[in-house]
This record gives sequence, C-alpha cells and structure tokens, in this order.
Amino acid sequence: MARKRYLKKTPLSEARELFLSTVNPARLVGEVIPIDEALDRITAGPIFAKISSPHYHASAMDGICVRAEDTFGATEFAGKKLKLTRVESPAAAVFKYVDTGNALPPWANAVIMIEKVHQVDEHTVEIFESVAPWNHVRLVGEDVVATELLLPRSHRLRPYDLGALLAAGHTTVCVKARPRVGIIPTGDELIQPGEETTPGAVIDFNSAVLAAFVREWGGAPVKYPAARDDLTALKNALGQAAEECDVVTIIAGSSAGEHDLTADVVSDSGELLAHGIDVMPGKPAVLGCVANKPVLGVPGYPVSAIVIAREILRPALEKLLGCSAPVYASVRAVVPKKIASHLGLEEFLRVTLGRVGEKLVAVPLARGAGVITTMVHADGLLRIPSLVEGLNAGEEAEVELLRPVQDIENTILCTGSHDLAIGVLEDQLKLSYPELKIAASNVGSLGALLALERGETHIGGTHLLDSDSGVYNIPDIKRTIPKVPLILVHLAKREQGILVARGNPKSIDRLEDLVRPGVRFVNRQPGSGTRVLLDHELNKAGINPAAIVGYNREEFTHMAVGVAIASDLADAGLGVRAAATALGLEFIPLASEDYDLIMGRAFFESERGVKLMKIIGSDGFKRAVIELGGYDPARAGQIMFQQ
Repeated sequence: MARKRYLKKTPLSEARELFLSTVNPARLVGEVIPIDEALDRITAGPIFAKISSPHYHASAMDGICVRAEDTFGATEFAGKKLKLTRVESPAAAVFKYVDTGNALPPWANAVIMIEKVHQVDEHTVEIFESVAPWNHVRLVGEDVVATELLLPRSHRLRPYDLGALLAAGHTTVCVKARPRVGIIPTGDELIQPGEETTPGAVIDFNSAVLAAFVREWGGAPVKYPAARDDLTALKNALGQAAEECDVVTIIAGSSAGEHDLTADVVSDSGELLAHGIDVMPGKPAVLGCVANKPVLGVPGYPVSAIVIAREILRPALEKLLGCSAPVYASVRAVVPKKIASHLGLEEFLRVTLGRVGEKLVAVPLARGAGVITTMVHADGLLRIPSLVEGLNAGEEAEVELLRPVQDIENTILCTGSHDLAIGVLEDQLKLSYPELKIAASNVGSLGALLALERGETHIGGTHLLDSDSGVYNIPDIKRTIPKVPLILVHLAKREQGILVARGNPKSIDRLEDLVRPGVRFVNRQPGSGTRVLLDHELNKAGINPAAIVGYNREEFTHMAVGVAIASDLADAGLGVRAAATALGLEFIPLASEDYDLIMGRAFFESERGVKLMKIIGSDGFKRAVIELGGYDPARAGQIMFQQ
C-alpha cells in the first residue's frame, strides 16, 4: 500500500467545530436513578422542590422551648420561673426541653439556649432573659420552599446538590444518560497489560487513559478488542462501535504509514472531515462521521492522544451532556460589601462569582450552617484567615472555585428585586446556552440600581413605582443613577396583591382590613419595589402604616412572605400571585406592575447580553412565565428606556 500524505492540516479551532457539528445532543436520552447514585451526573431537566426544608418549625439549639410572651419581664437581675409541661395545650407559663432539630410543639414559638437556663428542681427552671418570637427557631422553608426551582437543567450534581434534593423530598432524579464512547485500539503489535513483553510488542495503555478521561468527563467508555492492521477487520469493528455507541474513537493508525488505515476506513464507511490537525503534539488526528456518529482517530503516541482527547473529545462530551467538565482553580475576587468575621476563627464564605468589566466580583451567600442550598448556588469558597476580622468593601480576596473558571466567566450576575420569573429565565437560557448561568441576589429594587452604579452586577431586577407620575422604574433611575449607561428592558407585567391563608380565615378583602385587631402583617424590606407599592397604596387609602401590626417585620422574597402566612406566623402580606399559587394561598389582587431588568450598556452589547435578550423575547420563555400564574410577558424584551 502506498504511503499517504496529508492534503491539508486543519486549524485546531476549525477541526473542533467540524467535529462538534456531528454531535447531536438530542440523541442522548434521560434516565431516572436513585439520588445516592447521582453524583457527577447531569440533570435532564429543571428540578423543583417537592417539600419545604425544613418542613416543620425546628429548634436551632439545645435548650427549652417556650412561648415568647411567657418570658417577657425576665432580666438578668429578675428571673422568671417556668414549669415543665407534657401537655400539648398548656394554660400556664411552661417550658419543654428540646434538642437541636426537634420539632416545636404547637404552643411554642421560641427557644432559649440551655446555657441561659437555671434548673431550680426536676420540674422547674428559672430564666434570666426574655426572648422574641421565633428566637433560635428554624422556620418552615428557611432553606427552600416547596415548588421553588432547586436545580436547573444541564447541572452537574455535586455532593451538596444530592443533600438538597433529598431535603426537598426527592428520592430519584432524572439525569442524562452517560454518552457511550467506543474505544478501538489498533495494531498487530499490541499486547494487553500483564502479558509477556517481547521486542516490538507494545502494551495497550492508551485505551485505559482514554477510558479514564471519558469517565472523568461524564461518559461511559466501551472498550473493544484490539483490531488488527487489516482494512476489513477495522471496518467491521468501526461499524459495530458506531451502531452501539454515541461517539467512536480509534487509537493509532491515523498517521501516514503503510499500516495507518484509520483515515481510509472512516472515508470508506462514512465521511472523512479532516486528516491532520495543525497542533503539536497531535497532528495526525482523523475526524469523521459514520452512521451519523462522530468518529475520532486518535494518534498512537500517548501525549498526542491526550492532547487530541482534551481538545476534541472532551468538548464533544460536553456538548452531548450540555455541561462543562469540572476543572477547579483559585482566583482573586473583589467583595462588594463589608464582611465581618470573628477573630480566632478561620471562615470559608460561600460566594457566587461574576466578572463585571475587568472586575471579578464575589457576592456572599447566606452563612447559615443549615442552609444547604447555598452550596448548590456557590461558585467558590472565600477564605477569611483566623487573624483577620473581616474584609472591607472593595477588598480583594482568594476564592477556591467549586466550578470551572469558564463557568464563572459565563455567569450573569442579577442583583435586585426577587421574582420567580428569574428562575424561569435561567432555565430557558440554559436550554439554548447551557454554558451560561444566572446568579441572583435578592436585595430589593433600589439595591439593583446601586449595584449597577458600583459596577457590581450585570443586570438588576426592579419594579419601583413613582408615586407622582405612576410610572415604573424610569423616574427612580433618572433620580438615583442618572450617569450610569444602561438599558431598561421589560420582562413581564405581574399581579401584586394581598396573600392570605387558604379559606381567608380573617376575611381580609382590602388594605383597610390590615388595621383590624388580631390581623398580623408581614412586610418586605425597605428599598424593595413591593414595599414602595404598599406604601403608595396605603397613602392613597389614608392608612397610617403604624396602625398595622407587623408592618416592621420584614422578609426579602415573595416566597418568604408566603411561607410566613402558610406557617400561620402572619395573616397577610403583599406578594405576587405566583407565590400564592405555589404555596396554596388565597390571593386578593391589588395592582398590576411592570417588572423590568436594568442592564449595564456594556453587558447589553456583549455576547452574553445578546443571548439573554434573545431568550427574553422568545416564545419558550413567555410560555414558561405564563405557567407561573399572574404574569403577562407579551412585551418581554421591549426596551423601555436607555441612557
């Protein structure tokens, strides 16, 4: 047989695109597996919490549970005695011992840590402090609320994700099947590891290296017997592998020697896309397509084989799975706000990361030890040494990544008002662009404007009503951040109203009912658009906020307000209809408002901004938002204002 010459060496980037064009992710089916078998698997679709976590009011401390009102009057100088109870509906001032994690009895609403309790006798204790309601109590839904988006599609499951799934009521999960990668070693000279070596015999270790890479990148290697240097034998082996696998690799035989048959076999069996890549080592690679399956001829030299596997095979598996393979590192990032820490304690802070301009920003997540979903959302761990009291705003710190660096670069930071549509937006974004991620931080609408001004976010959710003009967002933008280059994009019209328990036991029909005796209210934080709307409506109705019991009790999300009502911690609160629907609450409509996204102009004009705008205006996003209930996304994607 005549020796072959490379007709053309294809540039690496072009070769990669050629190979990826033959990869069809739709071929990969989903499979349901137990949670304890799901580590490193890729979610096949979005996963929502089945139950709230915790699903009961739990003690956060070892101590005694009490009624907060029974402790009023106790001080460090004047104690108060309580009697042990074993009944469910006590009439007197009583207590009950609880350990961390115990469910609170229906009559209790607070916990006093055991160190603050003095035991008088077997049935009596004396306390020397009074406590507020829900002191040292983990409330229902503190971690996650039933129906909330827990994990997006195309997400690689990590140990903390498995814990979050179990905590949210799942025992199985639907994941993408592992792509089957056929591995065909070739050559008359090959022997298997452990066989006797003779001059000219070559141990086949490339197959094991390639199989290990395939497993690391989420695939399932299928190793075939070594094929002889025979055109028919190799063609039969290739045909079998192409029928049984999603991707086929052929080791060796890709160069230009007399017995290098890979290019000929691929050409005869299907389509030869490239023979020779402009990369070293790895030049003699072969790319092709057989039976609509991608085929990769890997050079026989081990380092060449590794380079080609990393540069060509790995992206193919990532495309099939819709998720990048993990490569972890450490980075330096700026913290946007002051972070306090205790001297003498080394702290690892969970953070989300995103690059805004030239600045890598680390946004801290909740520090609660029981909040496992912060590990789901975390991009890295920021270490605060034991001899440091904390970090100042704008200070740089080292972050150990929990995700690949590229994921961080592809993160879109979203800071501002909480809205359920943001979770839908991320899911729809991942459906088309699985490499992108939205990291949301709920700090209220005003917080969105200020974060844009400080250069700490890409986009901000806002629904600020200007009382004088009745216009949403634009007047506040002009007043607060008039010099920030930005684009205001409409996301959806949504219904805001009064959330009450199912059956509306307190017969609350309008705002005036909030001042009735016995009605407990739960509010949103100052600076949130919902708080602005409430104050506007109260002013119109001539209602003094001070007359509302609970006006100063604040939560940061619509779901948190809903959970307070569902848990009978409050009778009413302002929120979106979707939150009422998700939690089985009654909804009394109050207003229809614009929920918009502010985008920094540089982000809006970037590739990520263009992709995000495409999804916002898509029919798929609009359909998914409508399913939430209480949303009208007809004008989603419309530019409302720019400066």
